[in-house]
Amino acid sequence: MARRKHSSVEEEAEIDMTPMLDIVFIMLIFFIVTTSFVKPSGLDYNKPEASQATKKPSANIFIGVSNTGVIMMENRQVDIERVTANVERMLAEAPEAAVLIQADQEAKHGLVVKVLDNVKAAGIDKISVSAGNE
Repeated sequence: MARRKHSSVEEEAEIDMTPMLDIVFIMLIFFIVTTSFVKPSGLDYNKPEASQATKKPSANIFIGVSNTGVIMMENRQVDIERVTANVERMLAEAPEAAVLIQADQEAKHGLVVKVLDNVKAAGIDKISVSAGNE
């Protein structure tokens, strides 16, 4: 008697997912590295217009001053007395830090000057103020 050659276990075709996952991870790394990370100040404000405004390199520390006198740092409200301590803490994390003050055009001039004084007291010399043409 002739025996039939039937395999009792059917072989299933499998797709190797490893190359696809490698490509996905490489693309993920590419997009993370090429993305510019922007730290918003947390305030909606109207910049004052300036005809002589110049572009500066991006700053590491952003301070927002609203028209109602609210000071924002790292997306949280800060009292004027705590600006120096917060800037000193950020300066310890990034010693070459620069500060960008984003003040509303209706903000009180005295408050913006106090913020500038507190930043200077923290030991930072690179301070910029955002204007309308930036």
